[in-house]
Amino acid sequence: YSRFFHKLLRDTGLVESDEPFKQLLCQGMVLKDGAKMSKSKGNTVDPQEMIEEYGADTVRLFMMFAAPPEQSLEWNDSGVEGAFRFLKRLWRLVAEHVEAGLPGALNVDSLDDNAKALRRKTHETIQKVSDDFGRRHTFNTAIAAVMELINDVSKFDGDAAVKHEALEAAVLVLAPITPHASHALWQALGHDEAVLNAAWPDVDESALVKDSIELVVQVNGKVRAKLEVPASADKDTVESLAKAEPNVQKFTDGKTIRKVIVVPGKLVNIVAN
Repeated sequence: YSRFFHKLLRDTGLVESDEPFKQLLCQGMVLKDGAKMSKSKGNTVDPQEMIEEYGADTVRLFMMFAAPPEQSLEWNDSGVEGAFRFLKRLWRLVAEHVEAGLPGALNVDSLDDNAKALRRKTHETIQKVSDDFGRRHTFNTAIAAVMELINDVSKFDGDAAVKHEALEAAVLVLAPITPHASHALWQALGHDEAVLNAAWPDVDESALVKDSIELVVQVNGKVRAKLEVPASADKDTVESLAKAEPNVQKFTDGKTIRKVIVVPGKLVNIVAN
């Protein structure tokens, strides 16, 4: 309707633009038992009841996670319970971290490989959530990325400052969806300010750099091995390592290698006959 009325206003000379907005996101509907919620069908869910049982943050988190905003989502009570369990898990991780004592400043020069991996995951998550929120509007994948980060945090037993950074990032990027829980957790992590006044986290590009990368090795287009190589390895080194893989040699023995194609950071394809 907004476009219809805007074009009417344009035709009457009251506005000059052809469209009322630069971008339009039409959200999907909430379904229950495969049908649009309707009082006449008796398939409605009272959000107030769910809010009283689980909290507004949980209900909002479920609805943002259940489907992309432009698609219809199927209301599922077990999905709400799953969102509630995730928030409780995050709450517990922060509580345990705070109980152990808040760490000092992060020293990125003294990190071991596990700590570097968690830092990389933290900043990959910030990068993805920022893009999902700001450009793609895919809130469900943003939440999924935070869930992956929390999985890694729960398994991490290392530098407390790295863990602190990861928890802060998770709380901050969830704040637009779970503002009440995020506010409480943000202050528990040592901040006096409200989370809504906190700056959006910046991506540390240096944290994204990998010391090593995994390459797929193909022989005549078929995957025969996976290869871990230093990120700084040159083309000749990658070729030599790929050819030395036992399973690659199995499929190249007795054949002439005609060509080796190296796609940096992705794969090596050996052409042999």
